[in-house]
Amino acid sequence: MTKYFILLFLFVSTLTFGQKYNIEIQLKPAAGVKIELAHYYLGNVYINDTIQLDNTGHGFFKGDSLLPQGLYKIYMNEKNHFDFLLGADQDFKLTNTSFNALDMKVSGATETEEFEKYVIFLQGLKDKSAEIREKMKTAGAAEKEQLSAEMSKLTPELHDYWKNVSQKYPNTFLASFLMANYIPELDISTLPKKIQDNDSLLLVARFNFQKEHYWDYFDYTDERFLYTPLFKPKLEEWFTKVLYQDYDSVKPYVINFIEKTRPHKRIFQFVASWFLNSSVNSHIMGMDALFVDLAKKYYMSGEAFWVTDESMDKIKENLLFAENNLIGMTAPELNLESVDGDFISLHSIQTEYTMVLIFEPNCSHCKVFVPAFHDKVYEKYKDKGLVVYTIYSMDNRKEWVDFLTKHNLYDWINVWDKNDVSRFKILYDARTTPGVYVLDQNKKIVAKKMTVEQLDTFFEHHLN
Repeated sequence: MTKYFILLFLFVSTLTFGQKYNIEIQLKPAAGVKIELAHYYLGNVYINDTIQLDNTGHGFFKGDSLLPQGLYKIYMNEKNHFDFLLGADQDFKLTNTSFNALDMKVSGATETEEFEKYVIFLQGLKDKSAEIREKMKTAGAAEKEQLSAEMSKLTPELHDYWKNVSQKYPNTFLASFLMANYIPELDISTLPKKIQDNDSLLLVARFNFQKEHYWDYFDYTDERFLYTPLFKPKLEEWFTKVLYQDYDSVKPYVINFIEKTRPHKRIFQFVASWFLNSSVNSHIMGMDALFVDLAKKYYMSGEAFWVTDESMDKIKENLLFAENNLIGMTAPELNLESVDGDFISLHSIQTEYTMVLIFEPNCSHCKVFVPAFHDKVYEKYKDKGLVVYTIYSMDNRKEWVDFLTKHNLYDWINVWDKNDVSRFKILYDARTTPGVYVLDQNKKIVAKKMTVEQLDTFFEHHLN
């Protein structure tokens, strides 16, 4: 709680003018002390208001404008706080005999009252689940089957609760909030028999169904969801687990998602920023191409109205180092001086696969990676079509030669660019070493940033 509880008051722009909020509090455990009214915002918690309760635990949170609807918190300290849903009705009384949300009572705000009932219902399901699991530890085969059947009814029961509330209170944030948790499942009985009977085809069908219906009940253009803990983890799960983890597959979905949020400035800002950061920090090979797309489309174009000069400078730097070495591109040509004084063109190398390896001898990772790759991978595939074009990234010839000699690397094409005339450090992003790029016979980049083990697997598959 300490990590995320940020003492920051709402900007005026988040408020709704013309109406007031008036939340009466009766909280005996906090009698005579200060408490805060706070809201969630994309995983963090921010303070809206602070009051001191009287000696009976009574007080009021008041304001001249309505608060954004969302999930809120009454907070005294790290160990004493509880959540409640704030809907359209913001003139009500909240009573609690503890800091447990299960003990909370609300009068005067239907959505907040119904959310409290949901919290109690949800706890009941959790207790049932725990009870069943405990019984299964000592149950016989027949009883386990019966208990499993009981367990399988809990999730549909939860879904039915969400749907009933949604039908009873349509067009409320309460309904939207509960149904946002619902992800429909494929009814396999609607599929052709040949798919139902084939595990692989059925797996693909389920994957595609979830991908297309993941957001059916979560309106990601609704700004109220920014004021909950739901949006960010939901987005992360979709991007990293629901979408097929490949740049070409991910790109159209991400662009379409961002475009739909354009009219909603706060959401547009969040999702464009989130996808930009997630793509540049992704461990999926080739996902840096998505960063390049987003940086050019939304940031370099001037549409990212929120970006600071400092952030823009960083984006421009990352773009400069990424845009020339993406998977699928023809590798930038280099014509560098070898250790023997000859100039060797990268594109002149005729072989099945060429690996560009950028290193510096004092790099701790290079000290392990370079000799390991040579001995464990290169030796296995050097006669099967693998050539290594190795670039020493510094300007100390003695250091370079000593390293080559120590590790017996003279069966590679060893080159350098002492004065950085070729700009290889930019073209091949040599900010960190070792830099690894695998090129096919046409000098197209087909892989990069791989470990020794990954390279071994790659060449085993492509050169055997």
